[in-house]
Amino acid sequence: MDMNTIEAVVPTTDPAEWRAGDAWLAGGTVLFSYGSYAFGPEPLRRLLDLGAAGWTPATVTEDGIELAATCTVAQLYSLPDSPAAAGRPWPGLDLVRPCCDSFVASFKVWNTSTVGGNLCTSLPAGPMISLCAGLDGTATILGQGGASRTVAVAEFVTGDAQNCLSPGELLRSIHLPASALSSRVAFRRLSLSNLGRSGVLLIGRLDGGTSLVLTVTAATKRPVQLRFEAVPGADRLAAALDDAIPADVYHDDIHGLPDWRRDMTYRLAEEIRAELTAPAGAAGLQVSGDFWPPAGRDALSKGA
Repeated sequence: MDMNTIEAVVPTTDPAEWRAGDAWLAGGTVLFSYGSYAFGPEPLRRLLDLGAAGWTPATVTEDGIELAATCTVAQLYSLPDSPAAAGRPWPGLDLVRPCCDSFVASFKVWNTSTVGGNLCTSLPAGPMISLCAGLDGTATILGQGGASRTVAVAEFVTGDAQNCLSPGELLRSIHLPASALSSRVAFRRLSLSNLGRSGVLLIGRLDGGTSLVLTVTAATKRPVQLRFEAVPGADRLAAALDDAIPADVYHDDIHGLPDWRRDMTYRLAEEIRAELTAPAGAAGLQVSGDFWPPAGRDALSKGA
């Protein structure tokens, strides 16, 4: 942890405290590993610590779920079984644990890393980006002078390690609407290696039993979301992906070449289309991605 330029750690949640040379500190799993020169040629001088913010990690209401930016991965993982969420008719909750599993991280990271930190780091493979974008999440952002604005999570990330935050702005929370949580969902993820970083991660949602929402992440530098009034045929889906994702939007790094990411995006998108077209619970569907369906993972963990 090369943070030897830090002169002060300031407990605060007020964007008015921010000045050049500052960085917001939540879990710090990425910030500490990146070091003092992570954000440019000038070193960091202060950390604005959100550790004592006291924000409720997750608030469940009839309108949906409000996730504090400081909600940890471990807290999110436990949410589906919590008294507030258990028993609600929200199939979208089935996405929570597969997305948490997509971190492929140790319990030490799960108990420290935060939902907001994953969004603000804005890496293509960020699984909290996938979850929140796939469920039509809306981010609340605080600015100086009491300013506040909201932005769709699907538009929050603008590129590889890039987002819409202005200097000093603070991500406060993410709202997941009940309308999206109530939809039937499908999940696919692929990596080039066992327990590797996501190379492709797609989430499908069937709104109102008819409208398809497909969110592409990890394969692309930023989330790409496609919406159809009805579930399209295979040819129309492929054509829509052609139109929505230019070649230069596919990510290129050691975890997957653009051509492979593109091919797997089309493959997994078709699997999701087939799954959501078939009757719920239909057997015999092809599943390339890991961590899905959740029932299969849970049975495995219990030694079934």
